[in-house]
Amino acid sequence: MFGVAQSSKSQFLDKARQAREERKGQRERERAATQIQALIRRYLCRCQLQKQIRREVDEFFDGCDAGSSKRNALSIFKIARKLLFIFIMKEDKLRFEKLCRCILGSMEVENEHKVWYVSLALSKDLTLLWIKQVKDILWVSCEFLKKLKPDILQDNKMVTLYLSMLVTFTDTSTWKILRVKGEALRPALNRICENIMGQLNQKGFYTILQVPQSHSTCLQCNTLPVQSKMWLFVMECVFPCVLRPVIAAHFSDNLLRSLLINIMSVPAIVSHLHTLTPECIAMIQAHDLLRKFILFLSREEQCSDICVCLEGSHTLCLLGNLIHLGYLTEKVLEDEANHFVRDLTDMLSYCQRYVSQKKSNLTHWHPVLGWFSQTVDYGLNESMPLVTKQLQYLWGVTVIRTLFSDVLSKKLENQEPAQSGAQSSTQQTNLPVKNLFKRAFQKSASVRNILKPVGGRRVDSVEVRKVCSICVLYQTALTTLTQIRLQILTGLTYLDDLLPKLWAFICELGPQGGLKLFMECLNNDTEESKRLLAMLMLFCDCSRHLITILDDIEVYEEQISFKTEELVTISSFLNTFVYKMIWDGILENAKGETLDLFHSVHGWLMVLYERDCRRRFAPDDHWLRKDLKPSLLFQELDKGKRRAQLLLQYIPHVIPHKNRVLLFRNIVTKEKESLGLVETNSASPHVTHITIRRSRMLEDGYDQLRRLPVNSIKGVIRVKFVNDLGVDEAGIDQDGVFKEFLEEIIKKVFNPALNLFRTTSGDERLYPSPTSYIHENHLQLFEFVGKMLGKAIYEGIVVDVPFASFFLSQVLGHHHSTFYSSIDELPSLDSEFYKNLTSIKRYDGDVGDLGLTLSYDEDVMGQLVCHELIPGGKTMLVTNENKISYIHLMAHFRMHTQIKEPTTAFIRGFRCIINPEWLHVFSTPEVQRLVSGDNAEIDLEDLKKHTVYYGGFHSSHRVIIWLWDIMANDFTSDERAMFLKFVTSCSRPPLLGFAYLKPPFSIRCVEVSDDQDTGDTLGSVLRGFFTIRKKEPGGRLPTSSTCFNLLKLPNYSKKSILRDKLRYAISMNTGFELS
Repeated sequence: MFGVAQSSKSQFLDKARQAREERKGQRERERAATQIQALIRRYLCRCQLQKQIRREVDEFFDGCDAGSSKRNALSIFKIARKLLFIFIMKEDKLRFEKLCRCILGSMEVENEHKVWYVSLALSKDLTLLWIKQVKDILWVSCEFLKKLKPDILQDNKMVTLYLSMLVTFTDTSTWKILRVKGEALRPALNRICENIMGQLNQKGFYTILQVPQSHSTCLQCNTLPVQSKMWLFVMECVFPCVLRPVIAAHFSDNLLRSLLINIMSVPAIVSHLHTLTPECIAMIQAHDLLRKFILFLSREEQCSDICVCLEGSHTLCLLGNLIHLGYLTEKVLEDEANHFVRDLTDMLSYCQRYVSQKKSNLTHWHPVLGWFSQTVDYGLNESMPLVTKQLQYLWGVTVIRTLFSDVLSKKLENQEPAQSGAQSSTQQTNLPVKNLFKRAFQKSASVRNILKPVGGRRVDSVEVRKVCSICVLYQTALTTLTQIRLQILTGLTYLDDLLPKLWAFICELGPQGGLKLFMECLNNDTEESKRLLAMLMLFCDCSRHLITILDDIEVYEEQISFKTEELVTISSFLNTFVYKMIWDGILENAKGETLDLFHSVHGWLMVLYERDCRRRFAPDDHWLRKDLKPSLLFQELDKGKRRAQLLLQYIPHVIPHKNRVLLFRNIVTKEKESLGLVETNSASPHVTHITIRRSRMLEDGYDQLRRLPVNSIKGVIRVKFVNDLGVDEAGIDQDGVFKEFLEEIIKKVFNPALNLFRTTSGDERLYPSPTSYIHENHLQLFEFVGKMLGKAIYEGIVVDVPFASFFLSQVLGHHHSTFYSSIDELPSLDSEFYKNLTSIKRYDGDVGDLGLTLSYDEDVMGQLVCHELIPGGKTMLVTNENKISYIHLMAHFRMHTQIKEPTTAFIRGFRCIINPEWLHVFSTPEVQRLVSGDNAEIDLEDLKKHTVYYGGFHSSHRVIIWLWDIMANDFTSDERAMFLKFVTSCSRPPLLGFAYLKPPFSIRCVEVSDDQDTGDTLGSVLRGFFTIRKKEPGGRLPTSSTCFNLLKLPNYSKKSILRDKLRYAISMNTGFELS
């Protein structure tokens, strides 16, 4: 019973709970339905209201379009309130456009103040509402401007409309109400405009206006006429709008910052303003904006903030605009030069932090900065040519004259120069290279003192600090703007007097001037020291660039910029500076700016040294360091001391040539020992035997030696000659026969008749023949010849082979150097051709009239062959713009392209034997001396001292006394050279003297002719010693064995007979066959 009652109660409670929940759910559904209905009704009411308002707006504007009556300002205000109340950008775009046109139309009405929209600003009840409405309308206009693209034709009208709105309601100058109500209202209305602009600025007004500016500056000024007018209007509208808030805020820091970041960083905006709307530039100048920019950026934290906000690419655009403004506002540039230089340096330094030397995953390519580790805005690439043009003003004549005024005002002349046509300050800003040359050819009529270090100027003076800061600016530009570095150097070298006056300025620094001051700076890590070293670095970079592009006539005869005596002084300074940097251990630990300084100074030094090697301007021993003991250097080299290695790497010319040759011979000896090519007590070197037919010496030598391994060619080679009858010639080869074989081989292959090599016009020096390809295996032959010449140098055998300087430069690898110039080497190939080419450079008229093309016509074995210097060159005329390129292309073709294959094969063979690093210590003329011996006068005392006598001759023998007396007193220097060639096959003495001639120079007394000579016997020696003759040898001539450096001399009875016979023999170059 109890259990049933309990169960009924639970069921009852469950049913009651369910009923409650159902009622609650019902109430929730009803409430939700009510809410949904309310929302729907509200939405439908809102839609209905929006439709109604839009219908009213449309009817209002339809009435305006019908022109039934002029709408008063209040009606426009009311309809604008309605439109803004329900405004949706996508749906109401056309209505908003009509509203703007209606408002602008009302402002154009004459003498009806109730129609003017701006009249509501004078209503006490509506002023605040009107100001808010104007702010809203102008901001919507800005939002539309942000999305419009001015370069799309359909958007042109819209851009014009919305810009007109901004122009109209941010300035009172066009408000006609002021004519009616009087000027007394202007201050109040101006404050209203300021209030409006303040609101716009808070919302990002400058960011919005940056868009049309950026689009407009991406196009060149030579666009289509319709587009040009539109861009003109854009520029005319936007820039005044941009300036108004700044002017109204009295150039506050916040607005100057916004102006710099958003507007002045627009690519080349100043260039476009200057071209399209000069009145905008006048406005900038009237408000002294450049000065305000310069002073704002002179605060380090402000400048850093601007750079960080813009990043590299846009910082560069800002830099270009500021430079262009400086060029256009020269007075401000003069007044604020220090701050201007500092600002530019800081901005360039910011960019420099992200400039990379090579490509990586973190870098991007920039057309001005090179590889750049910040994100690059590739949309700016179209504008980069204009930005680059703006940057060029920095190294244009106007800016350089302004910044370097303290240096350029210094007078170097003893007498006033002849008055010449003054160059306009506005002339030449882009500085094409052709102008540099044209300017360089105008030889100065002034006479000046030779500039030498004198000292006397305090380094902490205002003037020195200013010049140093300017040099830091240009040096920073050189290291940052990597892709236009040559343009900068060309601009800095355009003025003939800048570099000599800068050198004069350097000479005056410090108590003593010059070297000591800069050496002290190297050891001081102060800001002042860094600035002084930057000045030296800039001087070196610019001077090297100038001397590299000047030819010999300009350097030695016209003496452009520097006198040759000054080059001597400068080179002495540079030589000592580099030497001390190395020898004092500074270079070993150098990095960053110190290392860059070293390379700049060393680069300028090597340009001067190589110029002096090619054509002397410095005195003898000028390049040597007398305080450097070669023995100490060699000891340190043996110990592996770093400073000794660096000295040999960078400035080997400070060591006497003889010591460098000794070093070279020691290196060769050490390699021979390491390869086992030297006779020792425990082992003998491997010997290679070859048999050579005299009638086919070249062919047999080529066939038997070209397949030998390199180490076998470096080793001992024994030669057995076979005469024309097929019989082995008598004699044992103890290096002498191989010497004769090598000399004969070299004589044959370098004979121009073989057409492997050709001689230059004039001094007849050898270089590979451009037509050597007529030989079937000419490249293999060149490689073989290279090996044979390398073998001669390796063994210390001098051969009389005069090479053209340009060819030796290629063998040494100098043509890969940054200091190399093809045009400088051209005289060593063809001096007449060089004169003709340089006359084109100096041609004052239009080079196009000469009818030249970028090609070279050559007569090749009776056929005229046209070589194009560049693809399609035969159809491209040489003009004044490309004549410099033509000259260098022509020089490069004649000396490199035309003989590239044979030269490469020759070098490959040569370097098999001679490590190119061994020859690094020699200049081109010194390598020629290494090949052909010393070009100095024959030292007879040295020759006598190292002569060996045979056959009874001795140093006191009367024939020997006669011989040396004839050599000293009767023979000319040419005859002495002929005598040496007669005996040794080379007219020049060995580089290290006759002590190093192998085999040694020998003289032997002979009684019979060579074909009867069986060698020395006891009887023949005794007869020679005591001057006992079998018969009078007066009819016989002296002979020689060049393979043994042996002179065979009959025992003549009279000195006159000896003199005549010897003179005849050497003049006829009497030969011999090995006895």
